[in-house]
Amino acid sequence: MNPSNDTPTPSSAPASEEAATAAGTSTRTRRRWPLVAGLAAGAIVLAGGGAAAYGQAHKTVTLDIDGETRTVDTYSGSVSGLLESQGVRVGDRDAVTPGADAALRDGSDVVVRYGRELTVDVDGERDDVWVTALDADEALQGLDARGSDVALVASRSGDRASLPLRLDAEEPVAVAVDGTTTVVDDASVGLEPILAGLDVTVDGDDNVYVERQAPKTEGDPTVRVVVERVETKKVTKKAAIEHETRTKTDADRFADLGSTVAQEGKDGERTRVFRVTTVDGKVTDREKLSDKVTTKPVTEVVVEGTKERPEPEPEPAPEPEPAPAEESTDSSSDSGSSSGGSAPAGVWAQLAECESGGDPTTNTGNGYYGLYQFSAETWAAMGGSGLPSDASAAEQTQRAQALQAQSGWGQWPACAAQLGLL
Repeated sequence: MNPSNDTPTPSSAPASEEAATAAGTSTRTRRRWPLVAGLAAGAIVLAGGGAAAYGQAHKTVTLDIDGETRTVDTYSGSVSGLLESQGVRVGDRDAVTPGADAALRDGSDVVVRYGRELTVDVDGERDDVWVTALDADEALQGLDARGSDVALVASRSGDRASLPLRLDAEEPVAVAVDGTTTVVDDASVGLEPILAGLDVTVDGDDNVYVERQAPKTEGDPTVRVVVERVETKKVTKKAAIEHETRTKTDADRFADLGSTVAQEGKDGERTRVFRVTTVDGKVTDREKLSDKVTTKPVTEVVVEGTKERPEPEPEPAPEPEPAPAEESTDSSSDSGSSSGGSAPAGVWAQLAECESGGDPTTNTGNGYYGLYQFSAETWAAMGGSGLPSDASAAEQTQRAQALQAQSGWGQWPACAAQLGLL
């Protein structure tokens, strides 16, 4: 027999046929014999002793070699003599009934079952055992006592799956793969031919089991082949790492200016790699291979001022309206009334006069506005809203005084120098 075709492979190969006497017909039948798991009968001594006198008589016996039965005419006086004459060699793992030293009588039945090593899965635990069963069905029946869930595990060689014995010599077999169950009528062949006949291919990771099943109706298969699709791949998972926020104080920044962001925050990223195994699409194992921070988060820095702003100087009283001047053709009279009365008094009135002619609504079109010629950016930094030229003279003076307290008279370099403030 060729073991590559999953057909029965004896543990000891037969030798030459008996030359003196001829054998009759040969048939393969399903003759059940007690299963032997582990060590079978002891080593058989193939000697021609025993019943020498009786051995001279002619006998016709039935010889069953692993289910292949034939009728043999022989003059052997013992079972061992018969096996030797037929070129049948047996070893420690094989079973011979009756025993090798038993006397051989006319009409005797001699049964030889070769031992085969199988891998079994019993309730999730795997073990290697020796059996002398004719097929997988018989082997599973004998192994039922080992556990509630027993299966034969097919041996693997690359993309091949095989068992060293047939599946079922008499009954059909069911094949469950990829969510479909197919019944194969002829299960007397091996596992590999059955899978090939169904165009079922397996790769090196797939599991192939043979197990018993309870038939729902008479004639249903009692043996089922199960092919489990096993996939193992690396899976990468990425997750954001939220950035932190840190607040620090600035003694040179006015508290009423609120907070400002000195450094923008940015989330980081963590990358994890797993080896994930699925069986028929369901995850059965997940192994973490790596866990790294691939992008570090950036902490956001917020600055808050602690400096108290000084109280603004009180708004100066408006200058009294000048008395109406007598009509005069003197040009100096006209120029004396051109300054108006809206500008504040004192040094601030002088500064406003120098910067804008004392007009709080001044908009020169060059980006500077109002009495003290604020830029829009400086005005906003000092807490103003809108344009300075839209604010009252009092508010403009208040914010100008706050700017001077913060940055000095250098904010108005030309006019401050002209007024002797620098």
